[in-house]
Amino acid sequence: MKNIVILTIAFFTVLSCKQDKDKTAVIEQSTPTEMEQNLSKYVSFTLTADVSKLTEKERQMLPLLIKAANKMNDLFWYEAYGDKTELLNSISDENTKKFVKINYGPWDRLDGNKPFVEGVGKKPKGANFYPVDMTKDEFESADIVDKTSIYNFVRRDENGQLYSIPYHKQFEKEVKEVSLLLLEAAKLAEDEGLQKYLELRALALLDDNYQPSDLAWMDMKTNTLDIVIGPIETYEDALFGNKAAHEGYVLIKDQEWSARLARFSAYLPELQKGLPVDEAYKKETPGTDSDLNAYDVVFYAGDCNAGSKTIAINLPNDEEVQLEKGTRRLQLKNAMRAKFDKIMLPISEALIDESQRQHITFDAFFANTMFHEVAHGLGIKNTINNKGMVRTALKEHSSALEEGKADILGLYMIQQLNAKGELTDDIKDNMVTFMAGIFRSVRFGASSAHGKANMIRFNFFKEKGAFARSEDGTYKVNFDKMESAMKDLSNLILTLQGNGDYDGVAKLVAEKGIISSELQADLDRLSAANIPVDVIFEQGIEVLGL
Repeated sequence: MKNIVILTIAFFTVLSCKQDKDKTAVIEQSTPTEMEQNLSKYVSFTLTADVSKLTEKERQMLPLLIKAANKMNDLFWYEAYGDKTELLNSISDENTKKFVKINYGPWDRLDGNKPFVEGVGKKPKGANFYPVDMTKDEFESADIVDKTSIYNFVRRDENGQLYSIPYHKQFEKEVKEVSLLLLEAAKLAEDEGLQKYLELRALALLDDNYQPSDLAWMDMKTNTLDIVIGPIETYEDALFGNKAAHEGYVLIKDQEWSARLARFSAYLPELQKGLPVDEAYKKETPGTDSDLNAYDVVFYAGDCNAGSKTIAINLPNDEEVQLEKGTRRLQLKNAMRAKFDKIMLPISEALIDESQRQHITFDAFFANTMFHEVAHGLGIKNTINNKGMVRTALKEHSSALEEGKADILGLYMIQQLNAKGELTDDIKDNMVTFMAGIFRSVRFGASSAHGKANMIRFNFFKEKGAFARSEDGTYKVNFDKMESAMKDLSNLILTLQGNGDYDGVAKLVAEKGIISSELQADLDRLSAANIPVDVIFEQGIEVLGL
């Protein structure tokens, strides 16, 4: 009997151990790896558009434009990291390779550029635009040709001396290929403005003289297809905020939506005069030859495709062109809808007080995004105390402050146009959607100018009582206090820009460009609920059925 009992105990012990092992195996299989968690920050979205409305020649142009834009990927890889092939060949894990491709390098753009490949150090602040061992002082004291150009790399010669090499020389083979593709597309263009722009852009890529093509791009009014291509934004250069990175968008205009937006640019001079800041900071007159258009974007490449994706464009960045002609604001409607449906709505369910969730609307999200881009044209481009351009005076902090300005002045514009009766939607929709938008954008992290701008605004609004956090971890907007906080923050940013106050901006970023432990805990709840941070695109010629 004793033997039977022992055997029985042994049997159930073995069975129990086996069951525990099976449970462990299930747990191990169901627990995502760190790289799977990284990939889950992104949700896939297919970029499509109705190409049936295009003419036959426009359908022939699209593949050429997509091929040209796609070339920007290799150029941006070099700017952001260096040798893409060598990096990818050194990695065996397929998920890690996928994440490297999303980030155009081994640093997580949504986590403060934290390295995620073994053996890789911190990302150089100057990316690959400058020698890794170069200091700011060394650069500022060096005698370099076209030192302040946004279109060249800084390198060392065999004697260790710094020198510059223009983009069109560094990328001579690649830009010739892109130029030929644009010229081929220009031959098919039925719109004269588009044809002229493509021809001039093709030339610009060969000599880095982009202003004539920027002016031609501003003159386009009746085009259906569009391409934004070349070295454009300076976010990637976190050392000086000066070197432009290559990117490409291919776009199809939504004529119906664009017609609705056309009238708002005329209000820019009036809105400029009414800015809540001293007269000295609003003497510049914004160009009124500006367009507001809605597009479906069918291809992203390079800088705009790295990490968090752009959903609206305000260009050109050339301040001389802006003062002469203004800018064009392109709302990327299909990409915007993807972020609203897949990210904004889930965030609002988690973090916005239930009593205010009805104010989260796509129309408000669209308007907030659109007027953010319009607001880039307001304010001041030149300092008032002979420090030169604002961008030059504020160096690496320029982009974050400019994005912060556009956010807050965009909401100011909506409030002003609402008071005029030009906008008829409930302003509360814009304010609550704006609040939810802060949570969406702050997740982009400190390595993003947009993320940093939202951290500053969140902390400023908190100090001013523009919102309150409930015990259940949801947030409720105080509409009156938010309106006064909007004015105060607008005044602060415009004053810092106009004064070219580098130290003042650095202090603002250091004190308010941070995520508190409480806010981080709330953001962690979004991650725990598997709410993605951003989107990645299924895109290209085949996706469009061309």
